[in-house]
Amino acid sequence: MKKILLISQFFYPENFKSNDIAFEMTRKGYEVHVLAGIPNYPRGKYYEGYGLFRKRIESIEGVKIFRSFQFPRGVNTCSIKLALNYLSFALCASVWSLFLLLFNRYEVIIIHQTSPITQSLPALCINFFRKTPIILWVLDLWPEAYLSGSGRKPGLIYKLLNWFTKTIYQKSTKILISSKAFRASILGQGNFSHKIIYFPNWSIDFKVKTVDFVLPELPDGFIIMFAGNIGISQDVESILNLALEFKDDHRVKFVIIGDGSKRKWLTGQIDSLDLGQVLFLLGQYPLEWMPNFYDKADAMLLTLSGDFLDLNLYVPAKLQSYLSSGKPILGMINGASNELINEIECGYAVGAGKYKEMADVIRNKLLPNILSLSVLGQNGRLYYENFFTQHQCIENLCRIIDDNINS
Repeated sequence: MKKILLISQFFYPENFKSNDIAFEMTRKGYEVHVLAGIPNYPRGKYYEGYGLFRKRIESIEGVKIFRSFQFPRGVNTCSIKLALNYLSFALCASVWSLFLLLFNRYEVIIIHQTSPITQSLPALCINFFRKTPIILWVLDLWPEAYLSGSGRKPGLIYKLLNWFTKTIYQKSTKILISSKAFRASILGQGNFSHKIIYFPNWSIDFKVKTVDFVLPELPDGFIIMFAGNIGISQDVESILNLALEFKDDHRVKFVIIGDGSKRKWLTGQIDSLDLGQVLFLLGQYPLEWMPNFYDKADAMLLTLSGDFLDLNLYVPAKLQSYLSSGKPILGMINGASNELINEIECGYAVGAGKYKEMADVIRNKLLPNILSLSVLGQNGRLYYENFFTQHQCIENLCRIIDDNINS
């Protein structure tokens, strides 16, 4: 049985693609170990049942999980707490990696490389002693992410992160990119073209309901739904401003499902601006419940901040889930996602923060043409079936892993 080590700072019960990789590969006959942190995202505090002395080693659905210490992110993700979170995992997980070396010989290391890039450090430690092949799946670009939207200027920390990023690219056997637009940034770090493989995000099928439950009461009207993290990158301010455009138009209702660092702020704004009849914040629900919510939506809303220039290169995983639902997509977003929405004609996309333009789209294109919306949704669904199913992507990953084990 092929033994794989998956390194990801974020893992179940946190909701990341690292979960799918570990559980699906286990079902396919691989032995998968996961080196992760104590779960605390996005709440900023340890999940119930987890802590310094609880569930540090556990097995879930055949996957063995080793949970390294990390400081919680904190509720407001201030820079000091976030830096402590990042560094504590990198250092403590590196110690764990040396412990794992004593009892295991891994054939491949997979790094689920969201932010931060420092979570790759344990893989470098193992590679130093064993030369184990590293497959790096780049979901966030570094060091660009360090400067993005922060107002920081390149300095010593940036230079260190740039050196570290280049090092992990050099040590990786393969570099998987979740967006084709990442390629130029990675090639800017060195001649890694022979390592780069386009490997997109995927989505479970959000048209398939796997559980029955009673939905919370949803408002009457044309429902535009936003689902996922409610954080700084998601440009929650523009969602709020868009809802304000329809404060006196009772035809349109905005429903937000999720949690994150901006949820408390958003709740306060809904109250102070008297938007309780237009903007509805329902909270977070298990992933397997989401198809039931999507089924009740008339359109899905996708936003990313225009202040984070590197985000222009991203195609967030949320877009794939929206495509799978067969619902039309409304994007207030720049770059690759904007282009994709328009390319496959699955909805309408305007620039990031352009809430007045989006309000015009809703008034002049959506509401007068309700019957034509199914065509937009069908276009997105077909694209999902051709390129973004979980089965296709995991099968591709298995081929990449096997090629590197056998080479």
